[in-house]
Amino acid sequence: MEAGEDFGPWLARQLKLADMTQTELAQAVEVTRAAVSAWITGRAAPRPETIERIAAALNTDLATVHTRTTDTQAGLPVGWYHRPGHADGGRELGNAAAFAFDADVSVLARETCQNSLDERLADNGQPVRVRYTLHELTGETLARFREAIQWDDLFPHYEAAATQEQKVGRVIDAGLRDMYEHDRLVLLRVDDYNAAGLTGDDYEDGRFAAVVRRQLDSHKSGTSAGGSYGLGKATLWATSRLGLVLMNSTLSEPHEGRTERRLIGRLDLPWRQVHGKPWAGPAWLGRPDPDSPGAAVARSWWADEENVEALHLKRESGEPGTSFLIVGAHDVASLADDSPAPDGDEGEDNDSIQRMHRRLVRALGKNFWAAMTGGGDQLPLLEASVRTLRNGDVLLAEERVDPTATQPSRTRALKAFLDGTTVEQLTEAGQVAAVTVPLNLPARGSGRASLGEHRAVLLVTDAEDADEGKSNRVVAMRGNRMTVRDVAVPGLPLSVNPFQAVLLAGEAAGQRAPLAAEAEKFLRAAEPPEHNKWGQTEELTLTYSPSAYRRIAAFTRETNAAIKELVARPKKRPKAGGGRLAPKLTVGAGRKKPRRLSAATLPVLEELDAQVLDGGAWQVIGEVRIPAGGHTWRLVPVAKFDVRSGPRPTVAWAQLVGVDNCQVVDGALRFEEARTATFRGVTDPTTHAVRTSLSGLVVELRTGEGESLS
Repeated sequence: MEAGEDFGPWLARQLKLADMTQTELAQAVEVTRAAVSAWITGRAAPRPETIERIAAALNTDLATVHTRTTDTQAGLPVGWYHRPGHADGGRELGNAAAFAFDADVSVLARETCQNSLDERLADNGQPVRVRYTLHELTGETLARFREAIQWDDLFPHYEAAATQEQKVGRVIDAGLRDMYEHDRLVLLRVDDYNAAGLTGDDYEDGRFAAVVRRQLDSHKSGTSAGGSYGLGKATLWATSRLGLVLMNSTLSEPHEGRTERRLIGRLDLPWRQVHGKPWAGPAWLGRPDPDSPGAAVARSWWADEENVEALHLKRESGEPGTSFLIVGAHDVASLADDSPAPDGDEGEDNDSIQRMHRRLVRALGKNFWAAMTGGGDQLPLLEASVRTLRNGDVLLAEERVDPTATQPSRTRALKAFLDGTTVEQLTEAGQVAAVTVPLNLPARGSGRASLGEHRAVLLVTDAEDADEGKSNRVVAMRGNRMTVRDVAVPGLPLSVNPFQAVLLAGEAAGQRAPLAAEAEKFLRAAEPPEHNKWGQTEELTLTYSPSAYRRIAAFTRETNAAIKELVARPKKRPKAGGGRLAPKLTVGAGRKKPRRLSAATLPVLEELDAQVLDGGAWQVIGEVRIPAGGHTWRLVPVAKFDVRSGPRPTVAWAQLVGVDNCQVVDGALRFEEARTATFRGVTDPTTHAVRTSLSGLVVELRTGEGESLS
């Protein structure tokens, strides 16, 4: 016997599919019933001439019996099984899990891509590849697809559901009207490769049952998994106006002796009555399960290439993973997107599908830029792309999401960390500073005991104009590198240079980070179903203690304090191309006789840093050492062009602000009780006597009105 599924289990299933008993097979192949029983239990194998008779009895070819990589065609045909109405009269008017999410392709991208990351096959070190394909069907192409999904059998159920006066019914009614009035249907397919696939039994615990059969079953392995509620898969059905999703999975481990083209379809409708019978809600497209009474329940089936092609589920390779096909995809949020269609391609149909394309690309770049970034000896965890078709022809070419284009500063920061090129302090433009931030982990249970201190990694770098979103923000993530928090840093001085900060917690902090796995569990418990923040959740309270969220608040405070320490410190070296600087302190005489000054009582301008900004303005950051009691000084910074002879032309300030331990009052610096202070000034280019690039700059500090103030 050739390699494939074991002969005994394969033969037992074929008998069930053919509704044939062991005795009937024994009579057909002219052996005893005991011989058939021995084949099924694996105690014996049939002779070659007997195998030919078995193939004839099952109405299949000899190769199918030898290879056993597919079922015979003697089984019951693929069709729809609708769950009967509950015997107690209970009704569900829709899938409650789908109401947790909006019909938004950005939400879909976040949840499905997270699931693919969680199921990535990590042993080979390769990224998981996720492709989103928008495919608009019209005319004959649409007609053939409806025939493949047995639309005539489904339509009475859709018609009954669409007449109901509730949300799901209205959504279905809109989907039906759009398809029939415009003769169009949008499919959205999500393919992942180098992922586990829908492994496991149709009904028992496993990935397949968790996705296809159950609600609120996460079935995630590994501490760094993003999902924990089992709700994310509901976005697939929430994005379909017809409540229909088809699946084709290539398995990472065999089921029933094979791995490729495991198909199933699931339909989520509200309770309805069709032909006088009540139906509970969900339905499945599959082959009748011979183990169910009357073979009434549908199970997954191993499809041939022709069926996969007809259902628009053909995968590009035999690499493990799953293809989800959302039938009747829509995106309510894109209706608020008033940006023009690319390339001047107008028209309502074109515009809507192209808006969905753009929103998918933006959402992937915003939420998964870090997972798409590699460095050192690490490849990216993820590759993602989006393409758009119409009747099989390319409408928008495949667009691979590039994190260096969507999030250049943050990507630079993470890459520097992975490459090991970070610095302790920012002294030059383009550098990435790295410090650790403590997270005090609680022990599991209701007490106040601590498990220990996890050290998360904080990265800070200059913000670039190309960054998507605003600057001066910190994004936080765990091991799968999906953005969890993206918030502004509060309490910053107005004078700080624009920056971006990245907080790597848990396993994202690296293999050497202490208690990384424990931090993953703690932070995962602190995430709501949307996975968009860390805070108090019911799971956190039940697993740890009611006060566990306070440790996250302390973690946030430590993070913000560390950011301020890094960004408020002045730079040490001027940017390449900056002019000469001549620091000088001048204390002038006033109307009243000034105090006699000595070296011990003079403020000292210790450091200056300058660079030429776009537009020709000078930006100057100065650090002043203040003697004891020096907070009484009122000092006015004066900027002048450095010339070889004659008086130096004075330059006006466009902006003058205090950075640290001082503030600007009426154009003068007032100091706090500190030994050092930092100010920042930007000159007004309209007052420059000569071109900035051809001159140097002198900065003087003068006493206001020639005297000190108390």
